[in-house]
Amino acid sequence: MAFAATYKVVLGSIAFAIFWVLAVFPAVPLLPIGRTAGSLLGATLMVLFRVITPDEAYAAIDLPILGLLFGTMVVSVYLERADMFKYLGKLLSWKSKGAKDLICRICLVSAISSAFFTNDTSCVILTEFVLKIARQHNLPPHPFLLALASSANIGSSATPIGNPQNLVIAVQSKISFGDFLVGVLPAMLVGVSVNALILIIMYWRLLSVHKDEEDGTGEIVGEDDVSSHRFSPATMSHISASNSMDHVQSSPNNINGSLATHLDSLRNRVNSGDQLEIQRSPCGSIDSNDISSPAQFSEEKESKTEHWKNKMWKLCVYLVTIGMLVALLMGLNMSWTAITASLALVVLDFKDASPCLEKVSYSLLLFFCGMFITVEGFNKTGIPSTLWNFMEPHAKVDRVSGIAVLAVVILLLSNVASNVPT
Repeated sequence: MAFAATYKVVLGSIAFAIFWVLAVFPAVPLLPIGRTAGSLLGATLMVLFRVITPDEAYAAIDLPILGLLFGTMVVSVYLERADMFKYLGKLLSWKSKGAKDLICRICLVSAISSAFFTNDTSCVILTEFVLKIARQHNLPPHPFLLALASSANIGSSATPIGNPQNLVIAVQSKISFGDFLVGVLPAMLVGVSVNALILIIMYWRLLSVHKDEEDGTGEIVGEDDVSSHRFSPATMSHISASNSMDHVQSSPNNINGSLATHLDSLRNRVNSGDQLEIQRSPCGSIDSNDISSPAQFSEEKESKTEHWKNKMWKLCVYLVTIGMLVALLMGLNMSWTAITASLALVVLDFKDASPCLEKVSYSLLLFFCGMFITVEGFNKTGIPSTLWNFMEPHAKVDRVSGIAVLAVVILLLSNVASNVPT
């Protein structure tokens, strides 16, 4: 493709440069409007500069990608409500054998979760659990946070729904979910393993120094951990009472005379209260209503019913998600599969879906719309095709040198110009 008219090349390059600067540096001092607004600004300039027509701009928006992205985000929201990531967080510390074992677990769990539930969701939610585990074991958090961030990006490469750039590649090239997974999975597994090994080598001394402290403080949870996780008052009172009694029973040597006196006074109060209730009831007998009233029995029954309803709802969320993954592996249309799964979860929830839909990142969807238009306008200038024609003879994928050149170009562009536009 030859270059377009000179004014289109110049104005199209200016519009793309504005988009690129705001995508890479969203808080640039000259125009701190952010990535999403920068993407829409670039798209608008492409139309205003007549690099592309309004109809071409609308046609450039890839609706299948937006539908797939929207569906996976909704499914992730319901999985978060169903405590999927809470269970993954518990898996990180279950029977942990030390800091190095924890690094490996974080790499594996974050890679798998990001492959199926997007890397953004995995990083945002699992960060809280990683910080908590690091505080519990008196470990420096930065090696584990680096393990989470790097492995989430590596793991998300394995599936089309792992990150936005994979959506673009899979949908536009019509690569099926199964072929994409089979093609990238071996490299992803090697990447996660090498990443864990590099992190362990880098922080070997730091992780070894804290081993003794970890063994002694592995079960300690500070007050800030409790408050940050927003336990319900009922749970907190139950935990506090049980922990207090366990501490009293397990440490008899620490009970002094004043504490024993205090416990005796508490027993006397309880006994006197019981005697008073007996005196109030006729014939000195205890009325059964004083022990368990119909209202209390009804409340307990309702709470049990709600408990089982909640468990069944969680099971339905997991089954719908598994069904979506199976449908994707079977080669069904990825966009409509994700949208169908998200709507099935909305119906199963049987309540107003507005709170869940509000958690969808609509700014990301708008960013994609602007990006599609901006990139299409830049392609119309002829600059990308000219650059590719120059590079293509040196990037043949049928030989090792060509693959290496192409990999280096993609690596540089992804870090300099951002991975989604690349």
